[in-house]
Amino acid sequence: MNEATQIISYFAYLLPAAVVGVVAYYFFKGHTANEEGRRRYLIQKEAQKQVLPLRLQAYERLTLFLERIDLNKLLVRVKPFSDAKDEYEKLLVQNIEQEFDHNLTQQVYVSVECWNVVKAAKNATINIIRQGNMHVKDGDVDKMREYLLQQFMEEVSPSQKAMGYVKKEVSELF
Repeated sequence: MNEATQIISYFAYLLPAAVVGVVAYYFFKGHTANEEGRRRYLIQKEAQKQVLPLRLQAYERLTLFLERIDLNKLLVRVKPFSDAKDEYEKLLVQNIEQEFDHNLTQQVYVSVECWNVVKAAKNATINIIRQGNMHVKDGDVDKMREYLLQQFMEEVSPSQKAMGYVKKEVSELF
């Protein structure tokens, strides 16, 4: 019986120590998780300060790209070298592809959806140019240019649609 009371007294001494140990464990576990979350937040906040200007610059460059490939502006800026429609079509498509290649790295800073919209606008513009060349069978470059310009006098071009999406996405940043 003496041994039983001695064991019970040991448990009586150990029980408060075990309770304090468990409470301390959960307290420090919560504290370290909170500190780690705070550090992650501060790192993310600092990274956001550095990344936001790069993202805005990417949106600016994509907007400039879309402006430059807009058919109304492209046809005024890129003059034909000859009267051959096929050569002019090639020149326009090459100009669009060069602009696109120049801005290819901007996809890193924008959403996948935005990049897909920009690519779709580029492809749609190229497709419209090719259709314009096929549509004007009997004619020269000026007839083709006139046809393409008339197509988008009243309609919204693919570039303008894409710019609307880019502007919407930029507004979501703020």
